[in-house]
Amino acid sequence: MTPGVDQQSPNDWRLWRRAALVSLVLVICGVLVLAGMGRVWWCSCGLLNLWSGETASMHNSQHLFDAYSFTHVLHGIGFYGILWLLLGKRASRSSRFILAIGIESVWEIIENTSLIIERYRETTISLGYYGDSIFNSLADIAACALGFGLAMWLPVWGSVVLFFGIEGFLLWWIRDSLLLNIIMLIWPLEGVKTWQGK
Repeated sequence: MTPGVDQQSPNDWRLWRRAALVSLVLVICGVLVLAGMGRVWWCSCGLLNLWSGETASMHNSQHLFDAYSFTHVLHGIGFYGILWLLLGKRASRSSRFILAIGIESVWEIIENTSLIIERYRETTISLGYYGDSIFNSLADIAACALGFGLAMWLPVWGSVVLFFGIEGFLLWWIRDSLLLNIIMLIWPLEGVKTWQGK
């Protein structure tokens, strides 16, 4: 999605400063809601790891970054494309960025409700999933912002290649991905779950 697609220049710092401020307020509101829901700030194990590569453990989604951080980069790429298709030139890139961060912040809240946590545990390979720590949610939102920024600068074909490249890498690495995660949440397939558990 080339920079020339929109009328707004990505160098219009006044609009981007406003977008950053509004996005920060949305993220803070999300953090307050997560804290009110009783989410832990960091892994209750007491370790302050920046990265956890153990997807099938109590450390998954408890430290700052993990394998699923890549799926949140894909959120940002996807949000850029979907919002561009829905809003086109009617909304500036900075406005669409605010929407993307707002949607991601809301998802982080929904994802950490007992309903979704139990759904993950029942239908996916995330048997040990107990929701995200607040710092992990913050990192997920940052990963989404990164994905949005990448899609903003890449040509359409570049965004598509990057999206499916990350999907393929995750399927090879952890036998899970954003699209597979969505499928398993909405329409669980026993064969897929068996393959993931191998």
